[in-house]
Amino acid sequence: MFLPSFGASSPFPLSLCFISLHFPTLLCSFFPSSFRLLPPPSFSPCSAMADITHLPMEQLQDLEYCIDSNPPWVETIALAFQNYILMLGTSVMIPSILVPAMGGSDGDKARVIQTLLFVSGINTLLQALFGTRLPAVVGGSYAYVIPVAYIISDSSLQQITDHHERFIHTMRAIQGALIVASSIQIILGYSQVWGLFSRFFSPLGMSPVVGLVGLGLFQHGFPALGRCVEIGLPMLLLVIGLSQYLKHVRPFRDVPIFERFPVLICVTIVWIYSIILTASGAYRNRPDRTQRSCRTDRANLISTAPWFMFPYPLQWGPPTFSVGHCFAMMSAVLVSMVESTGAYKAASRLAIATPPPAYVLSRGIGWQGVGILLDGLFGTGTGSTVSVENVGLLGLTRVGSRRVVQISAGFMIFFSTLGKFGAVFASIPFPIFAALYCVLFGLVGSVGLSFLQFTNMNSMRNLMITGLSLFLGISIPAFFNEYLNPDRHGLVHTNAGWFNAFVNAIFQSPATVGLIVAVFLDNTLEVEKSKKDRGMPWWVKFRTFRGDNRNEEFYTLPFNLNRFFPPT
Repeated sequence: MFLPSFGASSPFPLSLCFISLHFPTLLCSFFPSSFRLLPPPSFSPCSAMADITHLPMEQLQDLEYCIDSNPPWVETIALAFQNYILMLGTSVMIPSILVPAMGGSDGDKARVIQTLLFVSGINTLLQALFGTRLPAVVGGSYAYVIPVAYIISDSSLQQITDHHERFIHTMRAIQGALIVASSIQIILGYSQVWGLFSRFFSPLGMSPVVGLVGLGLFQHGFPALGRCVEIGLPMLLLVIGLSQYLKHVRPFRDVPIFERFPVLICVTIVWIYSIILTASGAYRNRPDRTQRSCRTDRANLISTAPWFMFPYPLQWGPPTFSVGHCFAMMSAVLVSMVESTGAYKAASRLAIATPPPAYVLSRGIGWQGVGILLDGLFGTGTGSTVSVENVGLLGLTRVGSRRVVQISAGFMIFFSTLGKFGAVFASIPFPIFAALYCVLFGLVGSVGLSFLQFTNMNSMRNLMITGLSLFLGISIPAFFNEYLNPDRHGLVHTNAGWFNAFVNAIFQSPATVGLIVAVFLDNTLEVEKSKKDRGMPWWVKFRTFRGDNRNEEFYTLPFNLNRFFPPT
């Protein structure tokens, strides 16, 4: 075999060079085998492979504290408070959207926020102690907004003329729907059905799902930041600068404070800046929407929150039950179950733990169902799911300690009972949180994509499944969102309101759409032939609790409870 040479008198030297550069396959088919081009003598595939040092890793190597290792107590408490501050964004925003639509006053909104924080603290403790035992904060979920909006628009409730009375009756209807719908997660979790279904998951199928858990929340990032860009943009730049460019700067001993506490530092600086803008009258003549987003005194939480309030079950009165309301709420429960599954996978990776086995995943889903039951009993106005932003914070701070999350649950409970003090922190303008979401949601999305390292991404089958599930997971919910307005309440608009809410909630969830597409294609296209390409040899050992001896270290129940609930 040799490389032919063509002289200057040859009629096609330039065209041949063009073909050889741009159409090598055509060239090889045109010439006989003895005329095919050879790689340069210095090229060696083996030497190129030897330069690759970033081999697939089951656990991330550059995190500081894993699930069972804890920072010093001072750092732990500061990190826990940072988790509490971060989850305030969603806990304040959801009641701020729903309570006024229910007819509630600012005082009602403050009580609902306090109740949501209180129950979130309980649910986080239950999940960290008896559920998956991952460092995952459990808080309010946007997935419940659509079915709750359907309940709010019920004609029987809209006929009530007194605003406060309509708020109370609507809250009771939401409570009843949450109580009934929670049974789905409780049954699917404790019966191990969800664990059995998870056996259809592979690294290839889970990568788009986990990725969409973060990337699918893009509308809560820069679009929300842009509502007050003079606050949100400095916050975004400050977070990136401190946590990435200055993370090795240690002004106090050996503690990397800019990497450990970027949320506390940046929120404090920009919050003070927003207070100065508000006090100086910068928003005096601006539109009402701008004032709500930018001002620090428009939430009316501090003035309306009680000094002390201890939330208790049935504080709004006995729940009411409607079949249509319950069916509508079940859609949000299914969506939150899918989103939480993806968040658990991301949290395990960022906490340097093994992927949760099927038994642990079912246990966590079961306890999450108990959490939704508590939401219904206490009257939070929405259901619970794993807080994606707090999962991203594990990676941003490089701390995946379970103890940090457990103490943060204590902060939620404590500040929810001391209303005035909690309201001070809850009055932080939302664009500040939106700037944090740009970083944290993106980080969770990239964790999902990291699962692709265990698959063969030189396979056209895998490329098709990954690309199609990611694209449809973003595109279909965006299409449904275009039709979400007060008149039609979504794309599906039949005479059965509960059916409309059910379908719209399912298909407006990027992670749920991604799961449907990815898992279906991954388990129907050349399944047996593509086991290695899908990453199953790496994944299969994590299906059972006994499949990897590290599972016992990460997921064993406390207080020696495994004697009574042996893992499978």
